[in-house]
Amino acid sequence: MASIPGAEIPSLKLSDGTSIPMVRDFVRIQRGARTDASVDWLRHGTDRALIDSIKTAIKLGYYHLDAAEIYNNEEEVGLAIKESKVPREKLFVTSKVGKSVGDIPKALDTSLKKLGLEYLDLYLIHTPFFASSDSELQSAWSAMESLQASGKARSIGVSNYTQKQVEVTLATAKVPPSINQVEYHPYLQHENLVPYMKSKGIATAAYAPLTPIRKARPGPCDTLLEALSKKYYVSEGEIALRWCIDQGIVVITTSGNEQRLSDYLRATTFRLTPKEVRDVSEAGILKHYRGFYQGKYGENDKS
Repeated sequence: MASIPGAEIPSLKLSDGTSIPMVRDFVRIQRGARTDASVDWLRHGTDRALIDSIKTAIKLGYYHLDAAEIYNNEEEVGLAIKESKVPREKLFVTSKVGKSVGDIPKALDTSLKKLGLEYLDLYLIHTPFFASSDSELQSAWSAMESLQASGKARSIGVSNYTQKQVEVTLATAKVPPSINQVEYHPYLQHENLVPYMKSKGIATAAYAPLTPIRKARPGPCDTLLEALSKKYYVSEGEIALRWCIDQGIVVITTSGNEQRLSDYLRATTFRLTPKEVRDVSEAGILKHYRGFYQGKYGENDKS
């Protein structure tokens, strides 16, 4: 696979001083994939194809690996890391607690054992949907803070939190979340969430950033993305990734295809102008599309 000239994944410094690579490889589930966080995505046995896919991503320079308890893929991530022989300090490994959120310290120990690691670079609460009260959100965050203090998780954050849920968490937090990982793309900009978090020193990570191209066509961004792809000689997907990066947002890619992973690195070789970023944002708000957790939100809920 030919390298991409000038491709170098940038890093973003989080509020706790941790530097996070801004392009992350989501370790794709090979079978049994579900988007309902209440369902355990069961797979049986070790998936050799998945291990090889992760190793390919590492070889291409994707040192930020995204796993989770509910993906049931931590053993494969751990084996890929071991077989890649890349020094641990060069990697940035993220995982998330989901179904075991009632005992977060035990959940982290289990994840570390599966991964074969002594610590995680970033540990997230996968969703807020477990909580039926503010106090449950706050209690879970207190447990996360203890893990960071122990050194088992160097940075801690949340995922799929709305502004209200972030506010509730911050009300009793001793350490604020370093990042909130959310579905983010031109058709789901979450109203004031991103600027609010920025004001609190909380970074944003975007999953499903390619939704306007892969799931939500036709849409008001189609013509603009096509024009920008021709201007910069890249794919529309790479424009969508760059739109996030130019806002200081970490992006999560979802391909297990070596060529596509290599191509995505082109998103690190150019910049959109501020006007182009605004143009995509303004076109995007003309349509609302949520690809994940649709049952948790009203049809027109953009939070």
